[in-house]
Amino acid sequence: MTFDIDMIKKVYERYPERIAAARQIVGKPLTLSEKILYTHLWEGNATSAHERGNSYVDFAPDRVAMQDATAQMALLQFMQAGKAKVAVPSTAHADHLIQARVGAQADLQEGLNKNSEVFNFLGSVCDKYGIGFWKPGAGIIHQVVLENYAFPGGMMIGTDSHTVNAGGLGMVAIGVGGADAVDVMAGMAWELKMPKLIGVKLTGKMSGWTSAKDVILKVAGILTVKGGTGCIVEYFGEGAQSLSATGKGTICNMGAEIGATTSTFGYDDSMRRYLASTGRQDVVDAADKVADHLTGDAEVYANPEQYFDQVIEINLSELAPHLNGPFTPDLATPVSEFKAKAEANGWPIEVEWALIGSCTNSSYEDLSRAASIVEDAVAKGVKPKAILGINPGSEQVKFTAERDGFLDSFRKFENARIFTNACGPCIGQWDREGSEKGEKNSIIHSFNRNFAKRADGNPNTHAFVASPEMVAAIAISGRLDFNPITDTLTNESGEQIRLNEPQGFELPAKGFAVDDNGYQAPSEDGSSVVVNVSPTSDRLQLLEEFPAWDGKNIVGAKVLIKAFGKCTTDHISMAGPWLKYRGHLDNISNNMLIGAVNAYNMDTNNVKNLLTGEHGEVPAVQRAYKVAGIPTIVVGDQNYGEGSSREHAAMEPRHLGVKAVLVKSFARIHETNLKKQGMLGLTFANEADYDKIQEDDTVNFLDLDQFAPGKQLSLEFVHADGTKDIIMANHTYNDQQIDWFKAGSALNLIKRQEN
Repeated sequence: MTFDIDMIKKVYERYPERIAAARQIVGKPLTLSEKILYTHLWEGNATSAHERGNSYVDFAPDRVAMQDATAQMALLQFMQAGKAKVAVPSTAHADHLIQARVGAQADLQEGLNKNSEVFNFLGSVCDKYGIGFWKPGAGIIHQVVLENYAFPGGMMIGTDSHTVNAGGLGMVAIGVGGADAVDVMAGMAWELKMPKLIGVKLTGKMSGWTSAKDVILKVAGILTVKGGTGCIVEYFGEGAQSLSATGKGTICNMGAEIGATTSTFGYDDSMRRYLASTGRQDVVDAADKVADHLTGDAEVYANPEQYFDQVIEINLSELAPHLNGPFTPDLATPVSEFKAKAEANGWPIEVEWALIGSCTNSSYEDLSRAASIVEDAVAKGVKPKAILGINPGSEQVKFTAERDGFLDSFRKFENARIFTNACGPCIGQWDREGSEKGEKNSIIHSFNRNFAKRADGNPNTHAFVASPEMVAAIAISGRLDFNPITDTLTNESGEQIRLNEPQGFELPAKGFAVDDNGYQAPSEDGSSVVVNVSPTSDRLQLLEEFPAWDGKNIVGAKVLIKAFGKCTTDHISMAGPWLKYRGHLDNISNNMLIGAVNAYNMDTNNVKNLLTGEHGEVPAVQRAYKVAGIPTIVVGDQNYGEGSSREHAAMEPRHLGVKAVLVKSFARIHETNLKKQGMLGLTFANEADYDKIQEDDTVNFLDLDQFAPGKQLSLEFVHADGTKDIIMANHTYNDQQIDWFKAGSALNLIKRQEN
């Protein structure tokens, strides 16, 4: 069945007229990204050209998707918006709260037992407000979206940074915070700064051990974790058309790791094949009528330097398999160079665990290619040295892979574990035996992120990112420095054997199949559905309004922490065991910034309480300031807030009384989340001023009462010896965002407009 086919047809019906209007306004050939953006303007047909990297634009996305960890806060906010039903098709997916430990069945039941209160809450809210609910075990949100909802030329937002996965089917799909989702579900415009455009021209064709994963591992090495910030990455060329739709999805998915707003590919035959195979031939029929509009203009791809802000070219015929890491997804190393690099850096070479899955690489094609490596090793008498863990992307993928024998292939390794169709280790939901010892070790996985402590909570676990087939090969060898292209293995008979190149299937020859996909449709009329939240619950908490700004300068503020180096949303609001509090703002605020490194003592979760002169945990010190009525600011480094879209990283400081975050630069989603929650997100006009801020400083805003678009703010830092530094701060607030700040939050403004 195709969900929301009438909506999809309406989107395609307006394409010709809106593209014509955009062409007339812009006056040049259009990229695919521009076509989708201009076709989804809130105003309708374009009346003016929007400047990339500068213009704030209102859009009308076609749908919203939420995963359970972020849906809780998003839906708690939506409940305050006073709406009877969502204004656009929306879904919630229970995939983050199931911990991987023993295996699929036992882990799923344990997840249901531990999280029933949250799952029941999500199910009832979805039922009441017209939201589709994908139950625990149904699959990972982004794989489920690709299988059921993504469509070429569409625009969607989702409360997870890897929403961008839907670019594999030619969407502009963007990760956002829950407050953005609330805007769209409430029928309001969604604002985005017009992205710049990076074009990636793919030539040639992959073969052997190289996979689509290696494309984005290579791109991450080129652009780094912040090189795509504020940009859409558009892939094109003969090489792009040679990739499968799920391979395209993998590339788009990991685009979040370069900070890109999103990534996308033009509509082609691989998308037609995937849509038809997943039961959506009617989408193909509708898309084919406007196919020319669902890819970039020929002139653009013929002369990309004239139409993109940056162009990268990669020859797939020459691309080698990569391993990226550790501790950052942009440290890219071709497999042939890995041994020397690992020795030079002292990385642990032996691997105990190898993990395949996550929203990035859990498709039928991924599993089939990895299974072929396992089958080859078994046939040649080689036993694996590492434990192999598998997380299928969805119940449909799992059911079909089981039918076609791929899961049985993995089970031929005695220590293989098939986990639940859920995120699991990728987002820290992994009860790994022995991780609490904190021992230095290495793992390899096909996930997207590999920040310290992310998978197993051990800061000394060196995590490396690779394709599923490379993960399988390294699981067999037990060593990171194994190069399957050139190296041999010793089998049980003492013979030297070489693994065959991976073989797989783009799509199942017998089609996809599933008994129960785990979908719960909402009631047609949810007015009688009751959503209960116990006032004594430690998992869920109804929200209270954040206070409005009093119109005065913030004075007498203290520096809660000056974060040193990388400070991702994992550092600001950890996942793992904290996921259970995602629906309870006060409880989860006890993890605020506990992973950030304090520049004054290079320790974590240890800051000076200027009320007592003693040191304490970050949340406890901030709570003391809040009780005393003392405002605080947080100071940060480059690309502050990179990683997950979780808005808890903005809501927790807001809840505990932090007034502003002053950093060298922001990751896009986190900066927006701060704005939505009524916080001040500021950047140093001179990055060197970061070094001037001292631990005992008192901070006074000198001209916040003149807060205006494009106008710098002046902050006075009074040092303990009485000397002062005036530091100038930049910001990107427009008039509407300043109204959010004045009202106390964007949600406060929505409610006032409703009343």
